[in-house]
Amino acid sequence: MQTTRRDLAVLLPILGAIAAAQGDAADLPTLKSVVKKFEDLPSRTSGANGKNNTHAIFDGLTRNNFRIEAHETELAPGGEPHPPHHHVHEEMMLMVNGELDFTVNGKTTRIGPGGFGFAGSNDEHGVKNPSTTERARYFVIAFGPEK
Repeated sequence: MQTTRRDLAVLLPILGAIAAAQGDAADLPTLKSVVKKFEDLPSRTSGANGKNNTHAIFDGLTRNNFRIEAHETELAPGGEPHPPHHHVHEEMMLMVNGELDFTVNGKTTRIGPGGFGFAGSNDEHGVKNPSTTERARYFVIAFGPEK
């Protein structure tokens, strides 16, 4: 089989995209079996007046080089982690306490403890704590490339 310049013109951008995606993944560790207590997880504050708390659980690659990231977030009453947005990776949110208004592509659904929401790749999504008195606590699991 003969390779033509046209073949290369099609193939090179594809190879570049694959290399870029692998470059992002190469910066992440391969996840190993681990157990941690909640109080040992790193945390940071965010939002207005630093009233939201986030605890990073892990961010890395499975043995099949698939990226997975998880964190726990606690939103202050009326709080949101950031404005609605979209990205390549997919996210699943699992409710623990309180309620969230989970919006995907303009449709908002209220979820409570035990409920979940899933945002597919490039779907615009966001969450907000609708309560004026109670904090909302949930876990996020992100699947796939960050960019």
